[in-house]
This record gives sequence, structure tokens and C-alpha cells, in this order.
Amino acid sequence: MPPLPPLHHEEAAQLLAFLEAQRHAVRIAAHGLTDDQARTAASASSLTIGGLIKHLTSTEHNWVAIISDPGHDWGDPSAYQDAYTMGPGETLADLLSAYEKVGAETESLIAGVKLDDEVPVPPHIPFFPKDLPCWTVRWVLLHLIEETAKHAGHADIVRESVDGATFFPLQAAVEGWAPTPWLQPWKPLATN
Repeated sequence: MPPLPPLHHEEAAQLLAFLEAQRHAVRIAAHGLTDDQARTAASASSLTIGGLIKHLTSTEHNWVAIISDPGHDWGDPSAYQDAYTMGPGETLADLLSAYEKVGAETESLIAGVKLDDEVPVPPHIPFFPKDLPCWTVRWVLLHLIEETAKHAGHADIVRESVDGATFFPLQAAVEGWAPTPWLQPWKPLATN
């Protein structure tokens, strides 16, 4: 279970808190990984922790950009799969930094709009509906929560396949929890 978001009485703040809780879960899955481990596809799929973070950064940037710029260029749809690949020159630290920056940009932009504001559906994206003229800012935020939560789950599975680490011990390590009889914070395996 990802960290529980704090209670907010204003809807936009509550939606952003849920989105941040899911982002935090993704960052927890990356905790302590080397760049090589972040590039490791350790299951039958080609998903990697680094690739998931890169994809989520690009996805959140693009979705939030259309709120303020309906003509935002999403790039070449045929290059979509590249957003899932951590390149050889990319570092996990750089990807996490970019992800943090996009999250801050999202929160800043949402502070200046209303949840019922319309967001035009970009007509040139092949997998977007052609019979729907617009979404709302609320819909975009809910979609980002859904997308991030889905990939947070993928990140959990990939991480466990990479080095056996699971969510709660990782969360305990990230958040500085004291060891208990039932939960020990994650520590890297000793290497010889």
C-alpha cells in the first residue's frame, strides 16, 4: 500500500495529494538502485524502473502541458516506446530529478486553474477519442493518478525481480522507520 495521502478539504489539493502519494511509491521502488539495476528488465516484460520513471515524467508533462497549451506538441507518436527506455547516458538520479521537477510544475499549474476547466482532446494522438471534444482538468488529474498508480504497481514487481526488495521494507528505509520484529527497513545486500 502506498503512503496514505494527507486529508485536504479542497478537492484539487486532495487529488494532488493522491497523485503525489503514487509518485512517492514509484520513487520508493527506485530507492537504492544503481543505474545498471534501474536499467534491468528482470521479468518477461521489457519494463525497467528507470524506463517507468522516464515514461511517467514524460506522460505527466504532456498531460499537464495541454491544460495550459491545447496545441502542445506531444512529439512523434511512433516514438512512444522510447519514453519507456532508460538510455545508456541517463542516470537514475537525473530521471528522479526530472520526475520531481514535473511534479512541482503540475502542482504549480493546477493552483491556477479550476477543476471544471475544459482541456481540448488533442486530435493528432491516434489512441485518443475522436468523438470527444474535451476533458476537464479534474479528468486529467484522475487519469494521472490512475496512470501513476498502475506503473507504481509495475515498479514494485520489477524491483522485487531485480533484487528481491519489496515495498514496505523499502518504504521503511526511505522514511527512516525504526526496525520492528515484523518489519526491517531495507538494506542493500552485501557484495564481495
